[in-house]
Amino acid sequence: MDVSEINKISQWLQTGSINIFGLPFSGKDTHAAEIQKLFNASVISGGDILRSSIGPKHIQDHIGKGNLAPTDEYLEIVLPFLARQEYNGKPLILSSVGRWHGEEQSVMKAAKESGHPIKAVIYLSINETESKRRWKLAERGREDDAAEHVLKNRFNEFRQKTLPVIIISVLDCL
Repeated sequence: MDVSEINKISQWLQTGSINIFGLPFSGKDTHAAEIQKLFNASVISGGDILRSSIGPKHIQDHIGKGNLAPTDEYLEIVLPFLARQEYNGKPLILSSVGRWHGEEQSVMKAAKESGHPIKAVIYLSINETESKRRWKLAERGREDDAAEHVLKNRFNEFRQKTLPVIIISVLDCL
């Protein structure tokens, strides 16, 4: 991408957000880091927040089994990050923020109220076979990446809870 294209997108994005979705091992964090560099943005990952010391132990245990965190607790813990002062005046790259159908409206509202309206949704489309191949090649330091049965549970959570979010988010960005 040349500099003039990056500048055009930057002008359009301003302090807005780009939310990236995809199966486990689809490259969300890799792409978020590249986009972050291009637009001098900050990255927020709901999963990273929940797995950190900020996330309660029972939530860490829950997501360690490949489950998505319960909506009420997820929103309570993750959404305040959108309004942090350190993100003022910068675009945000969101890594699967609002992964459970029913969370998307709260996420979009919080993003808009914090000055980071969601302007685009990127869906990294790979199939489960490719995701599993990447999983086998990856160094897996996280509990929720360690066992194949956990990965299968994450696939199931994605199909049942996240795919509807992607469809709704794309329609709301139009």
